[in-house]
Amino acid sequence: MKAYVLRSYGSPDALQLTDVPVPVPGPGEVLVRVRATSVQPWDWHFMRGEPYVARLMPGGPGLRRPRITILGADVAGQVEAAGPGATEFQPGDEVFGMLPEGGAFAEYVCVPQRDLAPKPGTLSFEEAAAVPLAACTALLAVRDAGRVRPGHRVLVNGASGGVGTFAVQLAKAYGAHVTGVCGGRNADLVRSLGADEVVDRTKEDLPRGGGPYDVLLYVAGNRSFAECRRVLTRRGVCVLVGGAAGRWLQPAGRMFATLALSAFASQRAVTADVIRYPYRRRNLAELTGLIETGKVRPVVDRVHTFDELPAAVRYQEEGHAPGKVVVTV
Repeated sequence: MKAYVLRSYGSPDALQLTDVPVPVPGPGEVLVRVRATSVQPWDWHFMRGEPYVARLMPGGPGLRRPRITILGADVAGQVEAAGPGATEFQPGDEVFGMLPEGGAFAEYVCVPQRDLAPKPGTLSFEEAAAVPLAACTALLAVRDAGRVRPGHRVLVNGASGGVGTFAVQLAKAYGAHVTGVCGGRNADLVRSLGADEVVDRTKEDLPRGGGPYDVLLYVAGNRSFAECRRVLTRRGVCVLVGGAAGRWLQPAGRMFATLALSAFASQRAVTADVIRYPYRRRNLAELTGLIETGKVRPVVDRVHTFDELPAAVRYQEEGHAPGKVVVTV
């Protein structure tokens, strides 16, 4: 089969299209024929091995060379074969899911059946591939970390991005009044997703008007906790999703400082760690219900062919894509 193999850290050019053996499913696994995947910050962090401090962390990119050699955390496809004890899916079943250890930048991938769910019938493979990592992150941020309830005022910073587009819709589905912060060119998109108010981030990325807010979903932001506190209610919650780009300690240090300082304030700062969340299928099932009832939809900015995958990663890395960038395999 064909797969993009990463043997050393670097730019998207480091992703080499290579012939590799088709993997064999182990106990509890199924072999999935990948029909579509998506690209996201998870991929380029592991591709570049940045920030450097992450290489020292358990589950990080790897100290000197990539720990994960085939990236791709989102998959939508069809079951080809089942390993020993894998009885929940049959060959031909259409599935989607999130791969914490990557593998979807290939024609086939083995996936534990517990990490897969039936593909929503209302979505194409390309649309389904836009859902798992970004939507599950948004779901944890809104439902678990932010504990959004009817009547809450929610501010979503980065509302037009992969996570942000889902966060706006989920906060509305949970009954909140939502303000989205995004670039001016994406204002109509964010309104179409249900945002009650839209703020141009080039003018103010933490607007005080319309607040104070019960929950701030801060996607890849670089403001201090003191600045975030000013837009929150006395018991408000700042949910950190991702971090600002950078090679060294500054992005990680800012996040750790925010979490530490929140211990001494009435407001809380928390993170949404979707990679280590064990109940992935439960989240996918909840998202499927919201998708099939029309409350949530994936936003796909571009669809690339498989041979254009490095270009798709390069485009996503620029950080300007509204919604998701998808690759059809």
